[in-house]
Amino acid sequence: MIRREIQVQIPNGMEASPIALLIQTASKFKSNIYLEYGSVRVNAKSIMGMMSIGADYEEKITLEVDGEDEAEAIESMVNFLSRTSD
Repeated sequence: MIRREIQVQIPNGMEASPIALLIQTASKFKSNIYLEYGSVRVNAKSIMGMMSIGADYEEKITLEVDGEDEAEAIESMVNFLSRTSD
């Protein structure tokens, strides 16, 4: 299992369009992927869960990835959340 705290760098924060793309990114991997923001912990492959996360630009979230492709998965998720343009 890998856990990493990162700062959201998507200019519009966790709105519908970035969330849909993030779910597509997470769904490419076999590993379980969770995002934590405050007291909320959601499955990164769940549209309903991700819509409830509510993290904005430059807020910190924690990624937790566990599975056979966890290193590749966390790298991909960090790259997506750290991008500076849509």
